[in-house]
Amino acid sequence: MRYLQNTFAVFAIVCLATPAFAATIVKVTEGGEAGGPMTLTLDQSTIKAGEATFLVHNDAITEEHEVVLVKLKSADQQIVVDAAKGRVDEKKLKSMGEVSELKPGADGQLKAKLAPGSYVLLCNIKSHYEAGMHAMLTVTK
Repeated sequence: MRYLQNTFAVFAIVCLATPAFAATIVKVTEGGEAGGPMTLTLDQSTIKAGEATFLVHNDAITEEHEVVLVKLKSADQQIVVDAAKGRVDEKKLKSMGEVSELKPGADGQLKAKLAPGSYVLLCNIKSHYEAGMHAMLTVTK
């Protein structure tokens, strides 16, 4: 009986001392003003599958931006922009969530559980995707 009590005590200590698996943090920075080049950068372009938190910062001075996380069918999937609207048709893509309209200097976050595969993060405010506001993300096992 004493052996079982000691074994349980050791097991309890190990469980308490082992940190829970934390979500991967990806820092996303958006920048650019109307009429100029626009950027969406990630601090890492490859992460492990599982929980991910995207910390988004709009570094622009006057322009609102957003981030939409999309799971692609393949790494070379083409993203079609509706020329009349200057936007991507999100209904034709598998959106995993978004951080909507961030004011200049504002921060937001998006949490998602990601399976292995290819993803794109993009700004879908009119003409922003075409101006360069997108970045690829690879999720591995």
